[in-house]
Amino acid sequence: MSAILEVDDLTHDYGEVLALSGLTLEVPPGVTGLVGANGAGKTTMLRLMLGLLHPTAGSMQVLGHDPQREPLVVRSRIGYMPEGECLPKDQTAADFVSYAAQLAGIPSHEAKRRSSETLFLVGLEEERFRFLGDFSTGMQQRVKLAQAIVHDPDLLLLDEPASGLDPEGRTQMLDLIKRLSDFDVNVIVSSHVLTDIEQTCDWVVMLDAGNLLRSGPLQGFEKLGTVLVEVLEHPDSVAAAIEEKGFDVVVDGLRLVVGPGDESIEPIVIAAAANTGSGLVRMIRGSASLEDLFLNRETV
Repeated sequence: MSAILEVDDLTHDYGEVLALSGLTLEVPPGVTGLVGANGAGKTTMLRLMLGLLHPTAGSMQVLGHDPQREPLVVRSRIGYMPEGECLPKDQTAADFVSYAAQLAGIPSHEAKRRSSETLFLVGLEEERFRFLGDFSTGMQQRVKLAQAIVHDPDLLLLDEPASGLDPEGRTQMLDLIKRLSDFDVNVIVSSHVLTDIEQTCDWVVMLDAGNLLRSGPLQGFEKLGTVLVEVLEHPDSVAAAIEEKGFDVVVDGLRLVVGPGDESIEPIVIAAAANTGSGLVRMIRGSASLEDLFLNRETV
């Protein structure tokens, strides 16, 4: 399958407020994290994907279709879990999820069956006939997830799915999201909690004030850590040789902290130590979490 999301020079503003600025990226199939602080442009991106907003400039393709020109085609293939409260308090979970299935064009009898199966999947089998107004925050989040997947979408958009949950509820929601990959559902998870993304996703798109910081596989990010180097002598000469190759170096006595950077750091350090006549005592690679990368504000 080709990219589930293709964005070319996408810009969107709300008058004087610039929400997204010239984004160009592709998102492959799988589970993707859309991360950034509040106000970074995450919800705007999701609304553009649903065709609820129109870009100021640039273009977007979702599952091979333009959501601005073919909004109904795109929405029929998407499940959406919004962030805020949106559930009718006077309906049961079973009735509401069944209604969501019928809105997707599923016949009434089949919709009821799917409602029951989906609520079982999200862990609400015993509570499915209770009124939504009696549900806890965690249970409401599960119902919102159920209505988003009841029609077997090709792409699932989750806007802050763990918002407002206690630690146990957050863990359970993240486990549910990870299980969705077993059903071949593509997922885009919007969150400002970077550790949640690290636990659930295999691709990440990082936004900061509407700008793209990074888009790439999560697996490769740990290669962008720093490397701790200890030499026998001439630390300043070694540092200078490494800096000539474009890497940052902090010198602390005979120890150097190099990077962050990819796996090309190690051979450069070895060459620098050899060329300056320094003995290399040890070289240990650290790792960079998503939080490290976000705080460093390194763009790609």
